Amino acid sequence: MRQGFPYLRAGMRIGLLGGSFDPAHQGHLQITKAALQQFDLDQLWWLVSPGNPLKAQAPASMARRVQAARDLVTDPKVLISDIEAQLGTRYTAETLRAMRRVYPGVRFTWLMGADNLAHFHRWKDWQNIMETVPIGVLARPGDRISARLSPAAQIYRAAMLKGAQSQLLSGQTAPAWCFVNVPMVDASSTEIRAKGAWSRKG
Repeated sequence: MRQGFPYLRAGMRIGLLGGSFDPAHQGHLQITKAALQQFDLDQLWWLVSPGNPLKAQAPASMARRVQAARDLVTDPKVLISDIEAQLGTRYTAETLRAMRRVYPGVRFTWLMGADNLAHFHRWKDWQNIMETVPIGVLARPGDRISARLSPAAQIYRAAMLKGAQSQLLSGQTAPAWCFVNVPMVDASSTEIRAKGAWSRKG
C-alpha cells in the first residue's frame, strides 16, 4: 500500500462512487446511504474525479470540491478521496486496476446511477470494468427502463442479481450487477450551479 493512502484490510467490502461532485449535494448522500445498506458495504468512497472525459467543461478545483464534500458528509463510513488525482488515472478502468494493485484482497464494488448504465457502453474499456468488479446500480423510481434496455444490461443480462439479492453483490465474483431503488431527491449539481449556489471559480 502506498504511503498516505487510507488503510484497508484484505476482505473489506468497499463501494466506490465516482463523479465530479461539482458540487456534492443531498442526492449524493441519499444514494450513499442506500448503497451502504443495500450492498452490505464496510465503507463507501466518493472518488472525486480530476475531470469527466465525457464532459467538455472543467469542474471547480479539486481542493474546493473535496472540501465541500467533506463539509457535507458526517457518516464515518464515507470517505472523500482524491485518489484518482494521486494515482494519475483518468478513466474508471484505469482507476480500478490501480486500486486493486494498491489494495490486494479488498473487495471493491463500483456504484453508479441508472442514468450512467444507460450510456455505460460509451465508457472506455467498459466491459473490462464489468469483468473486474461487481456493479451496484442505484435507480430512482421510473428511472429503470432506458438502463434495462442499454447495451450493457442486455449483454450482461445473465450476470444480474435480483433486487432481493442485493446484500450478496459485494461478495460476488465479476461479472455481477444489481439494481436497487433509491428514494427521489430533488437535487442535482447542474441545478445548483444554474441557481448560482455554486460557482466553478474561486
